[in-house]
Amino acid sequence: MTGPELSTERLDLWRPAPRDHAGLVALLADDEVRRHLGSRPTGEVEEFNRLCRNAGSWALFGYGIFTCRARGEDDVIGICGVFHSWRGFGQGMDDTPEIGWIFARKTWGKGIASEAARASLAWFDAAFPGRRVACMINDTNAPSLAVADKLGFRRYSTQADTDSTLILLERRP
Repeated sequence: MTGPELSTERLDLWRPAPRDHAGLVALLADDEVRRHLGSRPTGEVEEFNRLCRNAGSWALFGYGIFTCRARGEDDVIGICGVFHSWRGFGQGMDDTPEIGWIFARKTWGKGIASEAARASLAWFDAAFPGRRVACMINDTNAPSLAVADKLGFRRYSTQADTDSTLILLERRP
């Protein structure tokens, strides 16, 4: 691909590519960025695996996570998109489209996650009309819960996690 898949006022959203690996490692190295993602480790191997999962969703299902950059820039500032998930605990979170986002701390409070998620959902809705989209967010992650609310996601259940509770949300067509 020679250019971004989508562009917004402030962002370029790209399909996953090998050149994203170092940016993912840097993005997820920040403990604060990972605070609400569970106690999973990070590093070059884990972020290579994340990159491959993200690319795999595109290859197998035709949709997935975008790598996000400030418009016209090269640094990875986040990832966002609708990907195909299988969480393993049922409750509408297995074998389903799920939206997610992770952004660098320097972008927080600026509406960047909302902007990327809106663009991702608009693309997904045009390509796959009438599909339910799920979302799960740690109950202590108030900013992400606010983004999900702005996007029209509604709580339908919870799931116990190691140290917290996951709020399960959905957006129905």
